[in-house]
Amino acid sequence: MNAPLASVVMIVRNGELFFRQAIESVLAQDYPAYEILVVDGQSTDGTADIARAYPQIRYFVQTDSGTANAYNLGIAQARGELIAFLSYDDLWTPNKLSAQIGYLLEHPEIQYAVAHCKFFLEPEYPFPLTLRPMILERALPLRIMETLLARKQVFAQVGLLDPQLSPADDVDWFMRAHDLGVPMAVLEQTLLYKRLHDMNTSLNAPDGRQLIFRVLQRSTSRKRALAQA
Repeated sequence: MNAPLASVVMIVRNGELFFRQAIESVLAQDYPAYEILVVDGQSTDGTADIARAYPQIRYFVQTDSGTANAYNLGIAQARGELIAFLSYDDLWTPNKLSAQIGYLLEHPEIQYAVAHCKFFLEPEYPFPLTLRPMILERALPLRIMETLLARKQVFAQVGLLDPQLSPADDVDWFMRAHDLGVPMAVLEQTLLYKRLHDMNTSLNAPDGRQLIFRVLQRSTSRKRALAQA
């Protein structure tokens, strides 16, 4: 199989508790050609020491704040023609890259792919009140950054993530890609294990519902503009 370089962007802030496990899940990939970029949101714990202990990692310190800016820095620094993303507290299956890259190589019209995700509750942590327990029962197809593998050129077409919408910036990005009709695929495989704990950024955002409403408003306006063009 032709093996184009994939850039794996990992964003983290004060993630020393789970960070090493996430890195190891990338290093366990059965796909041979990848680089790892870590964007650190000015951590004050041992995150930087963990990242610097791995010679495979290109390490960057974020000078601003927010998940969108962190992702955008990683995208800008990526050397690969394909880009994937992993949060410091989640885990990939060993075939995450090979499954998605193989699919894109077989289907050159597809610009990005997502996959199924299985949630798991970190032991000794309470179940998040904002979720239903049934989320733990089966894998779900999710359009989130951690399941995404995209051709780098897609970010020129769709644009980068919007810092004004963090932490709903990924919802907005996928909505923009959908509204533009960018060809994509949802793989049936479960390629991500997403950890639930009391520090999940998306679950703890105080204005999360308002941000989603803004994303939907923008999508409606965008569709109207595209229809009138």
